[in-house]
Amino acid sequence: MRAWRVTAYGEPAEVMSLDEVPVPEPGPGEVLIRNRAVAVNFPDVLLARGTYQERPPLPFTPGIELCGEVVALGAGVDRIPLGRRVVATAIGVMAEYAAVPAASVHDAPDALDDAAASAFLIAYQTAWFGLHQRAALQDGETLLVHAAAGGVGTAACQLGAAAGATVVGVVGSEAKVPVAEAAGAARVLLRGDEWIGAVKAAGGADVVFDPVGGDAFEGAAKVINFEGRIIVVGFASGEIQRVRADLALVKNYSVLGLHWALYQRKRPDLVAEAHAALTRLADAGAVRPVVAETVPFADASQAVQRLAGGGTVGRLVVAVGE
Repeated sequence: MRAWRVTAYGEPAEVMSLDEVPVPEPGPGEVLIRNRAVAVNFPDVLLARGTYQERPPLPFTPGIELCGEVVALGAGVDRIPLGRRVVATAIGVMAEYAAVPAASVHDAPDALDDAAASAFLIAYQTAWFGLHQRAALQDGETLLVHAAAGGVGTAACQLGAAAGATVVGVVGSEAKVPVAEAAGAARVLLRGDEWIGAVKAAGGADVVFDPVGGDAFEGAAKVINFEGRIIVVGFASGEIQRVRADLALVKNYSVLGLHWALYQRKRPDLVAEAHAALTRLADAGAVRPVVAETVPFADASQAVQRLAGGGTVGRLVVAVGE
């Protein structure tokens, strides 16, 4: 089969190569999937650079999220029918076939095509657990979403709007404004000092969804309301959030960390419940991944490099059969 592999650490376009490798055999507790589509995620960039929290030995296959068809089962797996269209997450899926843990496999929503389904699991689970499990977002509250035109950001906007919140998005350029608006943001502001004053003037934010860090987090601490909740999702800016306990004490706000993969390991029951709820929302048309572009399999390294550049909106998806 064809598989993309990282052969050294560096920029994705320079260190990813398309190679011929054996089709993997599913081990005990694993499922073999013939991939139809693989979504590009920021961890793919970090994996290529060698800065992700997990560092598979070189050479390794990147890719962490897919939609495909179950073609073989490992020992001990009996709950997943052969031929079922599924979504799954595991490191090493940017290939024509992938063997993944059965616990990471879920039915693909019927309402989503392969490209949208491949981009459904991680972003929407992350947004769901951040907004509902960690921050307990309530109907009528104001939700501020940083990077609101990105993959996780658009998911947070859609889920916030579905929960009855007033969603305010912050984006990096004018071109990204309509993307955040289409995802459910009632108001979209450009990144910079001006957004802080605008949010304060409108009454502040009850919940802040922050995958950016750096200045975005510092601004969040200025606009968060009494008993507000700031969800730390990541630090795409490259600057890790610095929490000031004195400000949290004075303003009575909470800073909540979110590492969604921990739920998959420690509470897979909650992940399954969230997937069922998200699938219902997808079937009702309330949520749908914003797939900006689907690229051929041969162009996967360039797609990862484009995501590294920070100028993309929505999701980039690699069509494995092309």
